[in-house]
Amino acid sequence: MCTDHPVFAGPAKNGGWRLGIWVQPGARKTEVAGLHGDFLKIRVQARAVDNKANSALTVFVSKILGIKASQVVIESGHASRQKNLLLDVEEEPDWKVFSEKALGKP
Repeated sequence: MCTDHPVFAGPAKNGGWRLGIWVQPGARKTEVAGLHGDFLKIRVQARAVDNKANSALTVFVSKILGIKASQVVIESGHASRQKNLLLDVEEEPDWKVFSEKALGKP
């Protein structure tokens, strides 16, 4: 297991990984937008109505990481832009998929 994970990610207590996400709903397109403090900022096209932005977020993160949408769960922040996601995975994800910009590297 790699110990060089990005600031927005860390191992969860019961296995898997926890991600700190800052969501911007109602964006022009769904994309990783870089860092917002210690959170990974993700813009989603879906509006924050009827749980649509939350659903779009979990689907987007699952596609980026190549895992099932059911393996991405919003642990906290359902009604907030600041969310904690739990990834139900055995192996550490490849953080490079979030892009060099998102990881804060030059």
